Amino acid sequence: MIKRFFAGMLLGGAVLVVGTVVLYHQLVHTQMIPLRDFFRNPEKTGYQISPDGTYLSYLASYQDRLNIFVQPVGADGATRITSVSDRDIRSYFWKNNDQIIYFRDSNGDENAHLFTVNKEGGAVRELTPFDGVRVELEDELEDDEHNVLIGMNKRDKKVFDIYRLNVVTGDLKIVAKNPGNVVGWFTDHAGKVRVAIASDGVNRKVLYRETESDPFKILVTTHFKDYFVPVLFSFDNTFFYAVSNIQRDKKVIVAFDPRTAQETGVLFEQPAFDVGGLSYSKKRKVLTAISYTSWKTERVFLDEEARALFDRLEHALPGYEISIADHNKNEDKFVVRTYSDRSLGAYYLCDRATDTITKLAAVSPWLPEKSLAPMKPISYTARDGQTIHGYLTLPNGLTQKNLPVVVNPHGGPWMRDSWGYDPEVQFLANRGYAVLQMNYRGSTGYGKKFWELSFKQWGKAMQDDISDGVAWLIEQGIADPKRIGIYGGSYGGYATLAGLTFTPELYACGVDYVGVSNLLTFLKTIPEYWKPLLEVMYEQIGHPEKEKELLMAASPVFHVDKIRVPLFIAQGKMDPRVNINESNQMVAALKERGIDVPYMVKDNEGHGFHNQENRFDFYAAMEQFLAKYLQA
Repeated sequence: MIKRFFAGMLLGGAVLVVGTVVLYHQLVHTQMIPLRDFFRNPEKTGYQISPDGTYLSYLASYQDRLNIFVQPVGADGATRITSVSDRDIRSYFWKNNDQIIYFRDSNGDENAHLFTVNKEGGAVRELTPFDGVRVELEDELEDDEHNVLIGMNKRDKKVFDIYRLNVVTGDLKIVAKNPGNVVGWFTDHAGKVRVAIASDGVNRKVLYRETESDPFKILVTTHFKDYFVPVLFSFDNTFFYAVSNIQRDKKVIVAFDPRTAQETGVLFEQPAFDVGGLSYSKKRKVLTAISYTSWKTERVFLDEEARALFDRLEHALPGYEISIADHNKNEDKFVVRTYSDRSLGAYYLCDRATDTITKLAAVSPWLPEKSLAPMKPISYTARDGQTIHGYLTLPNGLTQKNLPVVVNPHGGPWMRDSWGYDPEVQFLANRGYAVLQMNYRGSTGYGKKFWELSFKQWGKAMQDDISDGVAWLIEQGIADPKRIGIYGGSYGGYATLAGLTFTPELYACGVDYVGVSNLLTFLKTIPEYWKPLLEVMYEQIGHPEKEKELLMAASPVFHVDKIRVPLFIAQGKMDPRVNINESNQMVAALKERGIDVPYMVKDNEGHGFHNQENRFDFYAAMEQFLAKYLQA
C-alpha cells in the first residue's frame, strides 16, 4: 500500500520525490489508506423499508454505478432491480409495497426525471419524459398508493407548477398553477396544496388557502432577510408550525394560526443557534423532537416514546451519532444509521416488537476507523471582533506543529460545515495535512445578523475570515507558513481564487473545484429556475450594472496578475450553476500571462464530480499537485 502511493508520487518529478520521502517517514506509524478507498462508492447505502415493513432496499454498485437492490426482511439474498450504467441513482423512495420511484439527471445537468420500477425488477418506466425539464418531489402522498405530487418547470422554465402524477398510469394533472412569482409550495397532511411562498424579487409573501378550490390570500409579508417558512401542519390541518426569525436574530419554531394570521406561540428557541428540524410521528400524531446544529447535531425531545427509542439505540450502539433513516408505516420497524467524524457508520434494523437491533451493513467497511483523524471544533476571532467557528482535523502520527495545511472553505456560501465524516478531509489528513474548515460570516445556523454580514462581501470580509483563520493557525504554531494551500468547491472554489489573487502571500498553491471567477458573468448564466430570486442575489452579491465596479473588484479573473503560486482548476462541462465559462475565463487569463495552469474538465459532469472514475481522476491529480507544492 505504501509502495503504491510512493510510486504514484514519482510522476511529480524530483522535487516531489524528496517531499514524499519526508512525508513517508513522518507517517511511519499511520496506515496509508489508498486514495480510492476514500472516494469509491459505498458498499451499501441509502437503506429504506417498504411501507408494510416486509422488504428492505438499498443502493450498491453495479458496473461502478449505484443501483437499487431489494431483499425480504430477514433474508440474506438481494435482487438488483435497476441497471443504470451512466450515472448513479442517488435518490429514491417506496411509493407503495410493490413500487419504487427514483430520480436521475443527465450528465449532471440537474434536470432530474422520475422513473418507476417494481420491487421484483423488470421494466423501468420513465414517468416524466420531458427534455430540459426539472422535476422536484413535493409530497410522496404516503396514504395514496397511486399518486405523488411533483413540481415541474415544464410550462415555464423559470417557475414550477404542481402536478398530481399517477405512478401506475403516468397521468398528469395540474393542481397548482404558478402565476409566475411562486418560489415554494407546501401541503397539508391530506396532500392538499395549502400554502405558497411568492417573491417579487426581494419581498416575500406567504399565501394560504383553506381548500384547493379557494383562492390564495396573503398571510405574511416579509423582506427576504426575514425568514418565515411553514414546516408542518397540525395533525388536524387547522394551523401549522413554521421556522421564523421575524423580529428575532435566531430562527425558532413557532405555531401559526392562518385564520388570524398570527403567531400563537414559540415551540422552541435556542439563544446561540438557529433551530430548524421538527420531527413527528404520523401514526401517533405527536411531535417527537426538535433539532439544531451547534458544533454537531443536537436534539430536544418532545415525546417520551421517541426519547426511549434513542436511549435504547445509543445504549446498543455506543460511540456513534444516531439518526433514523426510515421506518415502516406502522412505526415498529426503524432503519437506523450510525456515523461519526471518523466513520461513515453502518445501517441497522430496529424491530420494536421483538426489541432487536440487527446490523444490515457497514457503509464503507474498508476504511480503518482507528487510522482516521478526529475532527475537532475550534473558534477564533476575526479582525473586526466576530467569532468564527469551524473545525480542525490534524493528521495522526505527526507532531502537531509546523504542519503543511489545506484551508478548505465550504461552498454555498450560505450553508455551513458541520461535524461528521468528510472523505476529502480524511483523505488530506491521511496524507499528512492539517485541514482547516471555517464557517465564515454568512454561514447559516448562527443567526440573521451573522448571515447579513456577508452581503456584498465576496472577496472582502468573507475572505478576511478565511485569512484570519490562516493567521490563527500560524499563531498556534500548527501551520508552517510556507506550506499552506487552499482548496474548495463552488463558493469554496471562488474563495480559493480570491485567496490567491487578493492575499497571494498566504498560500503556496490552490485548487479551484467548480468555482466562480467572474461575478458579472456568473450572475448572467444562472439556471432559469433561479431567476425569480435574481434580485435577492443582487442584494447579497451585488448588481452587475449598478455595482459593476464592486463586482469587478471582487472577481478573481480581473486580478490574475497578482497570482504568484501554482493553481489547479477542475470543472464539469454540464454544470448548470457555475457555468464552465467561469473556469475557461480563468484558464484563458492565466495562459495569456504565459502561465500553464493544470485544468481538468469532465464532459459528463455538472456541479461536482459524481461518477466514481471522475472522482478518482480528480483526487489523484489533486494529491500529486498538493504533494508537489506543500510537502517539499
